[in-house]
Amino acid sequence: MKNLILFVLVLSATVSFGQSKDELEIRRLENHWTQLLEKSDTTALLKLWTKDYVVNNVNGKIVTAKDIIGLIRKGTVFPPVERIIEKITFTSNIAIVMGKEIAQPVKTAQGDGQPVTRRFTNIWIKSENGWQLAARQATNIVTQ
Repeated sequence: MKNLILFVLVLSATVSFGQSKDELEIRRLENHWTQLLEKSDTTALLKLWTKDYVVNNVNGKIVTAKDIIGLIRKGTVFPPVERIIEKITFTSNIAIVMGKEIAQPVKTAQGDGQPVTRRFTNIWIKSENGWQLAARQATNIVTQ
């Protein structure tokens, strides 16, 4: 009986303080889609994004999945990004992910290759297809 009580207490503590299945999946997907973007895997990205995926990018321009795929096909390479998730909020079938990310751009004639820090918000929707990225907003943090 003591073992059963101890098991129930440990299980309760794990569920209370641990991450939910959905939160673990969102964290995994956040990492996964970033890798797909770095690899320019347009086929996998289109499966992970909703059909109406939209981004308010760091240049203040609203772009769609079609726009992003077009850039990749023209040779645009997205830099590696370290994403630091600070908060995930769930409401019904929506997950809102907020945090900071550090992009390591390639050194080019237009840029010095220095890391760029941004704030981001990603919105995921859960449907019969699982979790899909529906919208994103990112803003560069200007250092003085």
